[in-house]
Amino acid sequence: MAVRTLWTVEHACSHHADHDLSNRPADKRAGFAGWLASKDCTDCWKAARDADSESNEEWLAAKRAEEQEAAVAWAKRFGMPQLDGPEKALDWGERSRHQLMTAAHTTLVVEGSWDEADWAELEEKARSITRAGWWIDQRDAEGSDLLELLDAASEADLGTENPFR
Repeated sequence: MAVRTLWTVEHACSHHADHDLSNRPADKRAGFAGWLASKDCTDCWKAARDADSESNEEWLAAKRAEEQEAAVAWAKRFGMPQLDGPEKALDWGERSRHQLMTAAHTTLVVEGSWDEADWAELEEKARSITRAGWWIDQRDAEGSDLLELLDAASEADLGTENPFR
């Protein structure tokens, strides 16, 4: 007599479903059916995943709005220039600049040995970089690397007063 391949499983969500386990080795089918019984059925799992996805999207949107508000307030407070680039990159660039500059200040001034004069010099260099894409490209950099990154920036990354550039 052959080991059965079709199993009716009562899932943790109390729904019953038939599962074809013919693709599993015969000696593993009962154990897998038991594991399936400890999980929600496919429909309930998908509904829970979709609900989580929606709440995650709402949470992420709220977090991005909060980060954007903080970045704009910081840029205004410290006289940072508007960034240049595609419309959809501007907010991301603002957030990236804020996060990297904050990390650099913490590493170099608060925890490091820099004084305010050293920091003011770095801030001036940072003000010269107005391409949003540059800040986005540096988003994963360490704060301690910012001075070297600013020194390595190309002419294309620097701001200009020329409106025809």
